[in-house]
Amino acid sequence: MARLFGTDGVRGIANVGSMTAENVLEIGRATAQVCLRQKHVSKTARRRIVIGKDTRASGYMLENALSAGICSMGVDVLLLGPLPTPGIAFTTMSMRADAGLVLSASHNPFEDNGLKIFGGDGFKLQDELENQIQELIASGKVKEFRPTSNEVGRAKRIDDAIGRYIVFCKNTFPQELTLEGLRIVLDCANGATYKVAPIIFEELGAEVFAIHNRPDGTNINDNCGSQHTDDLIDKVKETRADIGLAFDGDGDRLIAVDEKGEELTGDHIIAVIAKHMKDEKRLKNNRVITTVMSNFGFVKAMQKLGIDQGQSDVGDRHVLKMMLEKDSVLGGEASGHLICRDYHTTGDGIIAALQLLRAMQMSKKKLSELSKVMTLFPQKLININVSDKPPLEEVKSIQESIAKGEAELKDQGRVLVRYSGTQSMCRVMVEGPTVATTDSIAADIARSVTKALGGS
Repeated sequence: MARLFGTDGVRGIANVGSMTAENVLEIGRATAQVCLRQKHVSKTARRRIVIGKDTRASGYMLENALSAGICSMGVDVLLLGPLPTPGIAFTTMSMRADAGLVLSASHNPFEDNGLKIFGGDGFKLQDELENQIQELIASGKVKEFRPTSNEVGRAKRIDDAIGRYIVFCKNTFPQELTLEGLRIVLDCANGATYKVAPIIFEELGAEVFAIHNRPDGTNINDNCGSQHTDDLIDKVKETRADIGLAFDGDGDRLIAVDEKGEELTGDHIIAVIAKHMKDEKRLKNNRVITTVMSNFGFVKAMQKLGIDQGQSDVGDRHVLKMMLEKDSVLGGEASGHLICRDYHTTGDGIIAALQLLRAMQMSKKKLSELSKVMTLFPQKLININVSDKPPLEEVKSIQESIAKGEAELKDQGRVLVRYSGTQSMCRVMVEGPTVATTDSIAADIARSVTKALGGS
């Protein structure tokens, strides 16, 4: 059996391969069995697993299959309905459930769906437990346990899950502050934030203009949300808003647009929040964690601010792991995954937006002014198909080419050459002081990769 879990759960085309109702039912059964193996605070209480989803049409089918699988193992199910992924993680903790399952394919189109698993502590499931789930399914051992009669699990809906999460998010914003006087445009990506986000920002006092907040099961992420900000930019300009906030389909990403209609990356947002937290002496250990894909402009900004920066592998799960190791409370990715560990165990677009607004309100500065804390360096990314993947450090010609590029850049840029984790591809990324320099160095290194590895 091929590896079921990727870097962020299971994902694929709905009703095909790993995301069929049959397979999801088996994942539900195996997850329940793994939960039953874990220690529990009570010897008599029934085990419970939370299930939430985004707004994809396939969510109805997969939710029922997942629930049936869990109940068939004697574990109860708490159904939340559409709710952002971080809201499901929060509810898992607050309900003291054994696990939380999220049916979502994040920023992917509606045809896809996926499954993310949180432990009872609100953190994404450890690799070891994912491996146990995979082994139970592959071996067929999960079918050996079939409770009967009153030992079969029960499912019920939690009608106030949205309200609980709204209160949770609002409590991350200082009581002494308000959003009164601010005009905010929200792009909800026709996804899981479509109900909760407008309520949260309105109740904190803002004048809210919500777009792409009418999901129909097929329009999630469709030319909207954090991956497609054209409509958000237009609406910010039209309404003369102070800020535009774009979430992805499951609400764990944030991309912002300033009052001039300029899009800011996750790096910009982290930089603004990091500076504000440092000024307030809330930036624990004076450290932020990002990934190797963060723009070099962010690196330079942190150096100028005197903030220590750790760089993890790509993926919010790797960011969080390093945050825990380095005891950092702020981290994220340029793509918009932001983790505010003072408030949550996982990336949360709404909480990140509230921390950005906190910086604006307390500084009494516009977002365009705050974002000047960093300047994006020109970046060139070239993907080269390769026939083989020998260790790059052992390919002399490539290392010589990289060294030449780094010598030319000195301390005004960087070179990153790495293999794709999922494709037969080598990625060459260069950031430098000018577009011409950046493009030239990237082209030179790409030629050496192509020549050495037989790519095209």
